[in-house]
Amino acid sequence: MSGKSALVAMLAAALIPGLAAAQAPAPYDATPALVAAAVKEGKVVWYSATDVKVAEKLAGAFEAKYPGIKVQVERAGAERLFQRINQEYGSKIYVADVIETSDAVHFIHFKRNGWLQPAVPSDVAKFWPKDQRDPDGQFAVYRAHLSVIAYNTKLVTKEEAPKSHADLLNPKWQGKLVKAHPGYSGTIMTDTQALSQAMGWSYFEKLGKQKVMQVQSSTEPPKKLAQGERPVMADGNEYNVFLLKEEGVPIEPVYATEGSALVVGNAALLKNAPHPSAARLFYHFMFTREAQQANSDVGGLRSFHSEVKEKACRMPLAQIKLLNPDPAALESQVETIKKKYEEYFGT
Repeated sequence: MSGKSALVAMLAAALIPGLAAAQAPAPYDATPALVAAAVKEGKVVWYSATDVKVAEKLAGAFEAKYPGIKVQVERAGAERLFQRINQEYGSKIYVADVIETSDAVHFIHFKRNGWLQPAVPSDVAKFWPKDQRDPDGQFAVYRAHLSVIAYNTKLVTKEEAPKSHADLLNPKWQGKLVKAHPGYSGTIMTDTQALSQAMGWSYFEKLGKQKVMQVQSSTEPPKKLAQGERPVMADGNEYNVFLLKEEGVPIEPVYATEGSALVVGNAALLKNAPHPSAARLFYHFMFTREAQQANSDVGGLRSFHSEVKEKACRMPLAQIKLLNPDPAALESQVETIKKKYEEYFGT
């Protein structure tokens, strides 16, 4: 994973005119001067693709740590946020301070267009693997998760449950599956690209004939399982499965034998942030051990902070077969993926 990710990062930088030879700025801390300037601004606007409850918990922790600064969470699917930033910056309207999505392609695009402000929080410099942060300091992996299969244990036994993506094509699951949409969710866009590479488009053509319940965000399929609306989800984010299971909901993740897509959520400061000091302070906070541990404990997210400890009840990444999508390749395939998906699923 690391070698490939590093190569992608280098290739991406090389493709961006004027930035290939750029140098990352020196790491920065949450100094008293920065805090004072941020309090004076009093607000930060965060565009986030993380589940709204998880994002709002992080915002609340920041507000408790830095009284006087309000975090405005604007939560939407990754592809909607991407469209929004493109529209706003294309019209020279600057609303957001910090952007975070689950589609790594977005940050190649943002960087190429010169819309990001280089910044390296001290914890990123100290604890993050080099292949999980931009070499020019323009973004870093704020969180990671998997797209997984899952099932409602009251409706499906462990023995009956699918063990692979191929199992979902069994006629017994017709009319019993729910999945999210790559045109809305960055997680599912990434997952679709990874599975199309691993299994071919014929897999999705066949899956589209299974009378699948179609939802938008990757946060929705686990909730449909919890409500008993469908017994099995074909895809969806792992962290909502964790959260529901740990609340006592009868839901269980499945790590498919073909592999599960690793989805990284990058974060960055926007160049024309209307609250630059508050944005810088919030961006620093996002990568602290405090915030990252909370994301893991409370949010069920995976972290690249080397000091974060995962709950023992969760399957370690090292024990899971991972599919590692290539952001540089995905960028050129987005429209093809959307077109084929519409053809196979009718939406």
